[in-house]
Amino acid sequence: MNSLQSFLAVAPVAAKPARPSVGASRLVAPPPRRGRVVACLAPAAAPPPTAGAASGAARRELSAASMAVVEDEARYLVGTYKRSRVVLDAGRGCKLYDLDGREYLDMAAGIAVTAIGHGDPDLTATIARQASTLIHSSNVQYTRPQVALAKRLVEASFADRAFFANTGTEANEAAIKFSRKFQRAAHPDNDAPPAEFLAFDNCFHGRTMGSVALTSKSQYREPFAPVMPGVTFVEYGNLQEAKKVIQTGKLAAVFVEPVQGEGGIHSATQEFLQGLREACDEAGTLLVFDEVQCGLGRTGYLWAHEAYGVEPDIMTLAKPLANGLPIGVVLVKEKVAAAINYGDHGTTFGGGPLVCQAALTVLDKIQKPGFLAEVSKKGENFKQLLRTKLSGNPHVKEIRGVGLIVGIELDVPAGPLVDACLDAGVIVLTAGKGNVVRLVPPLIISEKELELAADVIRDCLPALDDTSS
Repeated sequence: MNSLQSFLAVAPVAAKPARPSVGASRLVAPPPRRGRVVACLAPAAAPPPTAGAASGAARRELSAASMAVVEDEARYLVGTYKRSRVVLDAGRGCKLYDLDGREYLDMAAGIAVTAIGHGDPDLTATIARQASTLIHSSNVQYTRPQVALAKRLVEASFADRAFFANTGTEANEAAIKFSRKFQRAAHPDNDAPPAEFLAFDNCFHGRTMGSVALTSKSQYREPFAPVMPGVTFVEYGNLQEAKKVIQTGKLAAVFVEPVQGEGGIHSATQEFLQGLREACDEAGTLLVFDEVQCGLGRTGYLWAHEAYGVEPDIMTLAKPLANGLPIGVVLVKEKVAAAINYGDHGTTFGGGPLVCQAALTVLDKIQKPGFLAEVSKKGENFKQLLRTKLSGNPHVKEIRGVGLIVGIELDVPAGPLVDACLDAGVIVLTAGKGNVVRLVPPLIISEKELELAADVIRDCLPALDDTSS
């Protein structure tokens, strides 16, 4: 097991230097609701299957107000999402509350986004202050929050410069363009400079036309074909096959996630990433780390690649940086930035003052001394809890991950378990081929809340028997 989680066992997390926190976080309970149902307080022992199903169905029955939202969604929105039957209305800390007053433990964090939880008072105050000062200014002018955030990210990373976008897929689109422009500048006498890309199976880089071309799952690409040509996919972790493609000299860049999230919580090995770095250097190919989901503290390191001692030329970030406000970032070395000229790329909303000021507050908290070590500790304890509590269940094949990005691989589709957990008051996600339960809670989650999540998952495992019978 030469993956990141085993590597961390011999490379303990060191506290990272940080600016002082804006203030102590104090989580406040939401206003009381009439008839509130606390659905997350699952019993210690699993109820009989029939009784459990009945009580879950009763808990999940939607009110007229919630049904009105569900019906309007079906009428007015494009049907791109298969939604859970819950209408969320509020959040505090690691808890979410639906329109009917039910409480849920959030083990999904809006798909690894709300790293410092819901309703953080410092972040709320920051947003309110900035909103009353300046929400938007185009990138034709300077703003202090954008420059301050770029400085903060550069000083905390391998990079020399930053470019701001709005999402992870936009960050990856920019990385695609920057890679091709770099190769064109590096080969001024070549009418056809390296322009192709290497990515890996089970990867996910986004849904826009460039980034979806780098995404391995055919269901994301084929309905929209033809997508951007020139992308080769190799088995994740297969260094020898990757080297063969890199050595052709045709690649502008290699895109890789140090830890795959959507793909099923697979972490790279040090040998794999180090080998990619060396092969890219020999071929003049750029190495791009997509840390949209695994970066910014999720693994117990500020950047997931720090554990390996391997640096990229470009890194993309997004999800947790502003805790729910839309932001994407491309961090690049100077050699890449030098190839980009005025007008080569741009964005209307990327790096606006509101979202950048929010991101600075998020960074204050994630970089607070001891915070990342706590993430690492909680993640290891959580995996051990899951291994203990789920031990012996025939459907559980593996529990893996690092920090607070954890996956439970099953031998059957995970959907029934996800639904049962929702009924029991815990929100979890799927990943991989639909057979992995993905657990990416807010990084501020407590040990007690993680134990509750493990208990609920254990108690809901009988829901999988229906799919295997």
